[in-house]
Amino acid sequence: MKRRLSLAAVLALLLVVPLLMGQAPDTKSNPLMGIYTIVSGEENGKPTPADRIRGAKVTITADGITATDKDRKDFFACSYKLDMKTKPWTIEMTGPPPKKETASGIVEVDGDTLKLCYAIPGGARPTTFTAHEKQHLFVLKRTKELKAR
Repeated sequence: MKRRLSLAAVLALLLVVPLLMGQAPDTKSNPLMGIYTIVSGEENGKPTPADRIRGAKVTITADGITATDKDRKDFFACSYKLDMKTKPWTIEMTGPPPKKETASGIVEVDGDTLKLCYAIPGGARPTTFTAHEKQHLFVLKRTKELKAR
C-alpha cells in the first residue's frame, strides 16, 4: 500500500511540476500536426505566384512534412525537429537521401494558421516572418487535424 502511494505521489509530481513552471507535460502531441492548404507564400522577398500554390496540400505528421500539388503529386518531403522552447519556435527540416540537405527556419501557430519561414541551403536562418534572399515563407491554413499515435 505504501509503495502504491509513493508511486502515485511521484507520478502526480511529474504532472504538476511542469504545470507550475508554466509548461504542459509531454503528451506526445504536436501542435503542427494536420493537413493544410497554402494560403500565401514568398520566395526571396517576392510573392509566390498563386498558380504555383493553388490546390496544394501540406501534411504535417509527428516527424515529417509532405506537400502535394493540385494534381496530388509530391513536390516536397522532409523530416523535421521542432524546438518549442524558443520564441518563435525553431525548426530544422532535413530532406530525403541521397542529399539530406537541411533547412533551418522559424514557425508560428495561431489557431488554425501556421507560418513557416525557412532558409534554403546556403541561406541564413530567418529571424522574422518575411522571406529575404534564399528564404521562403508560407502561410498555411489547417483543414484537418491529425492525432498522435
